[in-house]
Amino acid sequence: MKKTFITSLSFAALAISGAANAHFQLVYTPDVIVEQPTEIDMKLVFGHPMDNGHVMDMDKPEQFFVQFKDKRIDLMGKLKQIRWAGPENTAKAYHADYKVKRNGDYVFAVVPAPYYEKGEDIYIQQITKSYVNKGGLPTGWEQPLELATEIIPLNKPYQVFAGGTFTGQLLSEGKPAAGVECEIEFINTDIDMKDNAFGKKTYREAPETAIVAITDQDGEFTFGIPKAGVWGFACLGSGPVTEHKGKEMSQDAVIWVNAQEL
Repeated sequence: MKKTFITSLSFAALAISGAANAHFQLVYTPDVIVEQPTEIDMKLVFGHPMDNGHVMDMDKPEQFFVQFKDKRIDLMGKLKQIRWAGPENTAKAYHADYKVKRNGDYVFAVVPAPYYEKGEDIYIQQITKSYVNKGGLPTGWEQPLELATEIIPLNKPYQVFAGGTFTGQLLSEGKPAAGVECEIEFINTDIDMKDNAFGKKTYREAPETAIVAITDQDGEFTFGIPKAGVWGFACLGSGPVTEHKGKEMSQDAVIWVNAQEL
């Protein structure tokens, strides 16, 4: 869970390293392109989506909001604590409803409370974004949210195609962050929105080691999307905060994109 620096890169390199069962913060809703005014159900869950492993307790987030055009709407008052079931255990998670009315891009962002990972004796804080579009009208999916660290999508994050690529630009305090390791995962099981649970089985066998991209000199990385589904990108230790309660903290940037068959 540490930042990796590469001082001279002219492209984003892909590699396989580390453990496959990475921690990933989810901000999930099943339908990311809607045509009619819709009340969407958002689930905030901290788990291991690719190997469908154990889920971790979330404390109340520090921030949860949606950005629509130039308006930021605080959603902290809408959060309701729930229990989320994985195949191995249950954990604290959160749910929120939000009514999408006008055409355009809705960017949901959560700044979770730091999570203490006993196995590594560090804290993890994954600042996470996901996207919903109404009516097919783009209104700012590529705009930064001025978060401590974040990934700016350079493809429409709700309209990526299997067999194509996704490119993101990593920012730390608003500036491109070069040489940072970004782990890549996909949601590899069913999600039961009604009963707040992951499925018991996985879609396919997870890779033996983590899928990793390294940001180039402009903070960019590119990954070829092999299958349709929901893909997550977590750039590790990219934020400015490196310590919490006297221990090391990995402040990560996470983005979720939806890939579909063309």
